[in-house]
Amino acid sequence: MADLKLPHDHGQTLEYKLDQMPGTEDFQVVSDLFKLLSDSSRIRIFWILCHCEECVINISAMVGMSSPAVSHHLRLLRDSGLVVSRREGKEVYYTAADNERVQHLHRMFEVMLQISCPNL
Repeated sequence: MADLKLPHDHGQTLEYKLDQMPGTEDFQVVSDLFKLLSDSSRIRIFWILCHCEECVINISAMVGMSSPAVSHHLRLLRDSGLVVSRREGKEVYYTAADNERVQHLHRMFEVMLQISCPNL
């Protein structure tokens, strides 16, 4: 990017910033994540799972949705790496993944909703 000559010279030097700009594929990852979280039901389910581990039936009751609908949202969240699951007998339990991306998103929701999450 150091060889980039901008069409208009506004007296600013952006070359050093452009050299540090992430690649197109990095921005695509963020875009895909925001597409995933563009559904308010999915955000509610994710928020719940940031605070507890639950089965589909209980999550369904918490959000007032059918179990198949919740299962669909959970599959998308799990495929994206935001949620993990474990099986105990016939029951599958879900919780937020323990990674930095999940922690950042959880904090972002707290700030955007102007809430302080309970320490569970």
